[in-house]
Amino acid sequence: MSRIAIYPGSFDPITNGHIDIITRASKMFDELILLVCFNPLKRGGSFTPEERIDLIHRCVDLPNVRVDRCDGLVADYASQVGACALVKGLRAVSDFEDEFQQALINKHLAPDVETLFMVANSEYMYLSSSAVRQVSFFGGDVSTFVPESILSLVEKKLKRIIESQT
Repeated sequence: MSRIAIYPGSFDPITNGHIDIITRASKMFDELILLVCFNPLKRGGSFTPEERIDLIHRCVDLPNVRVDRCDGLVADYASQVGACALVKGLRAVSDFEDEFQQALINKHLAPDVETLFMVANSEYMYLSSSAVRQVSFFGGDVSTFVPESILSLVEKKLKRIIESQT
């Protein structure tokens, strides 16, 4: 029986911090599913779910990692694919409160699925997708925040968004 884990997130866009968690988690499970989640209750993201999936494919090339999309409950998806764990990255103590609450809800919805918290590498503790978007909005350099293979795509997309809002 293979051990399947899910790393859910918006990945809007994927960052080097995500890549670090993906690389480390992929060594712990037979299969790791990067689950691009789209929450219609949140304000729309910068990248469409399809664009996020494309960006992930461009920078993640690990044999036991695949990408999928979820528009519903992560717990339901985990049960459907037979996952044993959800992987969640933690950057700071402030992340823990929200992630802990989600873990408890997921445990209630899918009792056989555990949540594994992975502490971000200190190099990426400050890094988030929203930080990438914000730095880009103000014209800053995001080259150390996202994989080189997607840098120009991310910069172009965020520039178009900025130009459309001004």
